[in-house]
Amino acid sequence: MVDRIADPWGERTPYGPGQEWPVRVDGYLADGRTEADVERWVQSASVLHSNGDALDIAVADGRIVGVRGRAVDRVNRGRVDPKDLYGWQANHSPDRLTRPLVRDGDRLVETDWDTAMGRVVARSKELLDGPGGWGHFGFHTSGQLFLEEYYTLGVIGKAGLGTPHMDGNTRLCTATAAAAMKASFGTDGQPGSYTDVDHCDAIALWGHNVAETQTVLWMRMLDRRSGPNPPAMLAVDPRATPVAREADLHLAVRNGTNMALLNGLLREIVQRGWYDSDYVEAHTVGFAELCRIVDGYPARRVADICDVPAADVERAAELLGTSQRLLSTVLQGFYQSNQATAAACAVNNLHLIRGMIGRPGAGIYQMNGQPTAQNTRETGADGDLPGLRNWDNTAHIEELARLWNVDVDTIPHWAPPTHAMQVFRYAEQGSIKLLWISATNPAVSLPELRRIRRILARPELFVVVQDLFLTETAELADVVLPAATWGEKTGTFTSVDRTVHLSDKAVDPPGEARADLDIFLDYARRMDFRDRDGQPLIRWSRPEEVFEAWKECSRGRPCDYTGITYEKLRGDSGIQWPCTDEHPDGTERLYTDGVFNTDPDYCETYGHDLSTGAEFTEPEYRAKEPRGRAFLHTVDYQPSPEVPDDEHPLLLTTGRTVYQFHTRTKTGRAPQLDQAAPDVWVEFNPADAARLGIAEGDLVGVSSARGAIQARARLCGIRPGVVFVPFHYGYFDQDPADRTPRAANELTITGWDPVSKQPIFKVAAVAVTKLADGRGVPSPAPTVGGSAPPADATCRRPSADRPPRPPA
Repeated sequence: MVDRIADPWGERTPYGPGQEWPVRVDGYLADGRTEADVERWVQSASVLHSNGDALDIAVADGRIVGVRGRAVDRVNRGRVDPKDLYGWQANHSPDRLTRPLVRDGDRLVETDWDTAMGRVVARSKELLDGPGGWGHFGFHTSGQLFLEEYYTLGVIGKAGLGTPHMDGNTRLCTATAAAAMKASFGTDGQPGSYTDVDHCDAIALWGHNVAETQTVLWMRMLDRRSGPNPPAMLAVDPRATPVAREADLHLAVRNGTNMALLNGLLREIVQRGWYDSDYVEAHTVGFAELCRIVDGYPARRVADICDVPAADVERAAELLGTSQRLLSTVLQGFYQSNQATAAACAVNNLHLIRGMIGRPGAGIYQMNGQPTAQNTRETGADGDLPGLRNWDNTAHIEELARLWNVDVDTIPHWAPPTHAMQVFRYAEQGSIKLLWISATNPAVSLPELRRIRRILARPELFVVVQDLFLTETAELADVVLPAATWGEKTGTFTSVDRTVHLSDKAVDPPGEARADLDIFLDYARRMDFRDRDGQPLIRWSRPEEVFEAWKECSRGRPCDYTGITYEKLRGDSGIQWPCTDEHPDGTERLYTDGVFNTDPDYCETYGHDLSTGAEFTEPEYRAKEPRGRAFLHTVDYQPSPEVPDDEHPLLLTTGRTVYQFHTRTKTGRAPQLDQAAPDVWVEFNPADAARLGIAEGDLVGVSSARGAIQARARLCGIRPGVVFVPFHYGYFDQDPADRTPRAANELTITGWDPVSKQPIFKVAAVAVTKLADGRGVPSPAPTVGGSAPPADATCRRPSADRPPRPPA
């Protein structure tokens, strides 16, 4: 048995190009159980990252007792991420919410469902019947629910209440992926397939620490790298992550300079003739403008902006430009940074001008951060319309109105749907008076936390929180609704490469906790939402009924689910949309014919100016005559909105560790994961540490113009001038008498990309001060992952066998 805390990626199963990835089944059963002790196995998939790994839930004595990977599945071939191996134990945590809570003065007290929902409905009807009506409602949802729950919520919001103020924490992790694909290809939806790893001869990872965020995908890459004819690898990241250490070439760029780097790489590729002129001519729009802009970024200028050697820029261009089957993957290092959408589109440009799209090994993963982030975008539970429809296309709105049998004017389409950062601004200003937060924890996850706590605590704002635990956000709520979670309900969810999985209910939720779908249906019933014929707006009651209704909403759209059924999803592999009568087994890759979803009557957006965010009108879009061609969007580099100065001389970047997920609501309650990374830390380059008089384990203060935190120092291979703080750590497991600030988002800026509206977590100016000597005790940072210390450092390696730490 491999200790999957000490070795998160497990043993290698090498294979060569074009071969099938070998099976390796991972599993974990608690309390010394064996498979003979398992009464039944229930089909599901991963819920603590976005890869979509298929697994089975082990049940005994009415409880979940473990998991194992599904060997038959196309995504993981039996492998399971460490977070999924151990994270399910949070389901049984003794501090689960089991009854509703309502605010009584300055405290929350237990109550019954009728009382709790009665308060929510009474406030809702009061607001709906008063001046401003729908404009007073805001919803902030998650990437943790199921497709069926998102679609129900989307119908409630858009056809029941008629509010455009619905978004979620997927705005923090996946919005730029969607924005970039809409901008380049016309609609959302990953062009590639996970099997592109099996065929590629080069892999470029753009701000994506896949080793820690999607470990099974990294296993696949490592197995190709361990086999014959391995793919070359390029990593772009300011930190010495496991990906950077594995790569043939690591570009440790200065935070916020991704756009300059991509412009320089595209210039080299164009000037050296490494592009496919026939493909560009036949299938793209905007090549002349691309050439004009990137011509201003010779390698030496890029080197100065990004602070990397010019020779390495040229080497990277050669790796990208001479490969025959290039796979690119993009995540938060681009999405949460300066010029996010423009930089992500530049990666699309690279593939388009090389004709590296729509065939095995030539793929793009504009990644997601959460397991069901794709579903929020498809179903309209975030700042989009269901079925990847265009809010500015009257025909699309009329389709939805017919489908839901409501008046066209009921569906908000007079302006773009409200993004999450604006939802909180409206709550701050007082126009949003009811904010419903489901399965997420913005009191830790949003930027500038002092401001977010102040907003949530406003007496005028009625806050509803629907979650498993009394999170940092739930503590500020007026009503807290106890929710069921993964393994306690049934539904579907869709991974990055469009693979749809079914997760069946394995056990009952604790106490009076309810599935999120049942909570939303109860709200709709109590609100008595009706269609224009006076019939109930929402006529379904079970997950499978919602799925069938969703299929009709998706019919004819890019995310067509009409060929998928619960029956087809049970017992076999997941299925990739679009899945239709013409493609009953799903569709592995998009745009294989070079025809993109840019037709004005079909596209999901009419586009934006990538520098300013200004929206193009339908006539402006039609004037470009896309005719099924992809767009090459290119802009000049602009400096980040915040850069170091004398008062705050260092750059802060935030991110994740392999052992924790988001704000640790689940992973912080799993003993092995909590022990592996129990507390926050801050990473320094040894040269910066020496200049500041900081040693491994010293207690330091990190401050920005917005707040300050305290953490222990880890000396490691991050680039000079940059410090890293993992964003997971709020205060749920701190001593209530000593809640010293430790959340990275105390420091981050309230700023966002002009197109995707994704917050800029990767660039903030900070100052660091040593507070106390570490006395030779290392920081709590794990020794695997991005925080690996220098070889001569004495640090404890994490292990699954180490006993859990005592509770605070």
